[in-house]
Amino acid sequence: MDAETQKNHLKAYGITYWTLDKQLKVQWLLNYRGGSFLLPDSEEIQRECQIRGVSFEVISDAKAASILEEISSPSKNMDAVVLEKAPKIAVYTPKGKLPWDDAVTMVLSYAEIPYETIYDEEVLSDTLLLYDWLHLHHEDFTGQYGKFYRAYRTAAWYIQEKKDAEALAAKLGYSKVSEQKLDVALKIRDYVIGGGFMYAMCSATDSFDIALSAQGVDICEPMFDGDASDPNYQSKIDYSKTFAFTDFTLEQNPNVYEFSSIDMTQKRQIPKTTDYFTLMDFSAKWDPIPTMLCQNHTALVKGFMGQTTSYTRDEIKSNVLVMGENKTNGEAKYIHGIKGKGFFTFYGGHDPEDYTHKVGDPKTELELYPTSPGYRLILNNVLFPAARKKKQKT
Repeated sequence: MDAETQKNHLKAYGITYWTLDKQLKVQWLLNYRGGSFLLPDSEEIQRECQIRGVSFEVISDAKAASILEEISSPSKNMDAVVLEKAPKIAVYTPKGKLPWDDAVTMVLSYAEIPYETIYDEEVLSDTLLLYDWLHLHHEDFTGQYGKFYRAYRTAAWYIQEKKDAEALAAKLGYSKVSEQKLDVALKIRDYVIGGGFMYAMCSATDSFDIALSAQGVDICEPMFDGDASDPNYQSKIDYSKTFAFTDFTLEQNPNVYEFSSIDMTQKRQIPKTTDYFTLMDFSAKWDPIPTMLCQNHTALVKGFMGQTTSYTRDEIKSNVLVMGENKTNGEAKYIHGIKGKGFFTFYGGHDPEDYTHKVGDPKTELELYPTSPGYRLILNNVLFPAARKKKQKT
């Protein structure tokens, strides 16, 4: 899985998932040649690699033993993690959304990793318990319809989405979309606390935490929910209820395309040509989880924008791990934490290979980016639940 010899990093994850789905175990060689996968040898697996265009090497048992011995050396920052079971994947996304509306569904489809879509009805009826891994599509859990009001309130798609959301809320017995979305967020919170793996990108990350922090508080203006927001609602925010963020200030103007001070989109001063973030270097033997999530063939990854592009560094809770950051800009891009028995990862931005993805832009053709480092980070999270757990040391 290094930069020089792998022609299709993204489909390699699909091969690994496919192997696990056949009840075969795989070893993930952390920090060894870009985070390579050691698979059992068979003609079927070789043929599947050839069909999908994935580079591979056939090695002897003696060579495999030699590699594992090298990895186990205390002097090497490497480890071998056993992947045991193909995780059952759910994508939380509105009905009718196309796969290319979201980077995760796009890369899962490209890598040929199967997933199922669920939305509010399924979440509220406890369907999440059937899944090992949950991705949150670019949702707004605050009930403010993505803060698209100023730019798109007369657009047909905005009017229709608002109408659909209100109809679904009414069907489910809620008087407001914000109340329904809060209950969905609480179900997702409970799923993670119970041992689930939750991954989110773009606006699903900060809007999820904001919704949790504003339980029992009306933060929506009349154009969103038909009545006024609570007076001085900022003072009623409870940061202890969030997963990742603290001490943030909500954006109270409904005409501003921003949820809060968490997001760096408007604050960052960096041109596209120098917009990169650095992956942190963790100890593979002592901290296998963040090491797994940062496996890549480069430590420097191209930045990309989104409604939520990245996170203000000093508004991240101290127990949350920053795995990718732009230090000079004071922003975190890729963060991870533990909640109860489960885990969550937040990744800022919309599409790792579309710098400023806008409403109506054409979809990214991943055939043009088969070795994308930014997309690899998503797939690290997909395989993470398959790992045999070791107790984290730090």
